[in-house]
Amino acid sequence: MPGGRLPGMIEPNPKADLLRYLQEGRDALLWKLDGLSEYDIRRPLTPTGTNLLGLVKHVAGVELGYFGDTFGRPFFDEDPPPWWYTQDAEPNSDMWASADESREDIVGLYRQAWEHSNSTIASLTLDAIGHVPWWPEGRREVTLHHILVRVISDTHRHAGHADIVRELIDGSVGHLQGKGNMPSGDQASWEGHRSRLERVAREVGNR
Repeated sequence: MPGGRLPGMIEPNPKADLLRYLQEGRDALLWKLDGLSEYDIRRPLTPTGTNLLGLVKHVAGVELGYFGDTFGRPFFDEDPPPWWYTQDAEPNSDMWASADESREDIVGLYRQAWEHSNSTIASLTLDAIGHVPWWPEGRREVTLHHILVRVISDTHRHAGHADIVRELIDGSVGHLQGKGNMPSGDQASWEGHRSRLERVAREVGNR
């Protein structure tokens, strides 16, 4: 059919593609909390304090800011939480959960953020213009497409952090529930693999 689409060809849907990858990152991040104690989801596993529940809290804030305030749809109409991005907020307070913030609070907020973000995404075109109030003057104007790509990148970056933190806690690995995306191998084979890498690293490092 000249000028038309051939039967059976997939109709491109860029917004749906972007949303699918965003949701995959969201699901991967939340899955890393499954089966862990309150201590384990909060314990800092890096010198800078990286922890699983804090990663979820941070990414919830990222979505609420970029898909909310940027497009004139603020999630917190008034009385935002103390950790929200204001001048009075304690530095880094979006990266960990206080004793008063439960797993249910943080995960619930993240799921609410999904709904708020998805509503923004559904109601706007990819070339819709927004303004990021916390960016420098002259750079604040953005499109929904730009923000989607940015938030997808940020979400998957932190999902990768969560991969490592969860492995350090109990050895669990994998991309998504039912989609491990890892080569097969038992504990002994992985220990052998790690030992081999250590030997190679020492050999090269000592040259």
